[in-house]
Amino acid sequence: MTKLCVLIAVLCVVLLGSTQAFVPSNNVVRKSSSLHMTVLTANGKKIDAKEGSPLKAACAKLGVKPKYSCKRGDCGSCTVSVGGSRIKACVGKVPPMPKLKSLQEKGLAVK
Repeated sequence: MTKLCVLIAVLCVVLLGSTQAFVPSNNVVRKSSSLHMTVLTANGKKIDAKEGSPLKAACAKLGVKPKYSCKRGDCGSCTVSVGGSRIKACVGKVPPMPKLKSLQEKGLAVK
């Protein structure tokens, strides 16, 4: 009988002591539903490309036509410069938006 009383007492303490578990907190991190877009520029043309999308499609929208030989990224003939980084257009992805405000406004240059 005393074991039952102790068990009930422990359950009451646990349930009443953890009332904060049922109170909604204000510091919940919510993810933004907006898409992460990167601004790319070439020859005076500016586009918004989805971060992680194929670089080949973004280059086509900009009017940049890299040469494709192997279409697997082995030969390197499709290499373009995006914001100073060299990326193979046939297998590469659009990089994330830079943190600097000036680059966010101007966009990453594709050469």
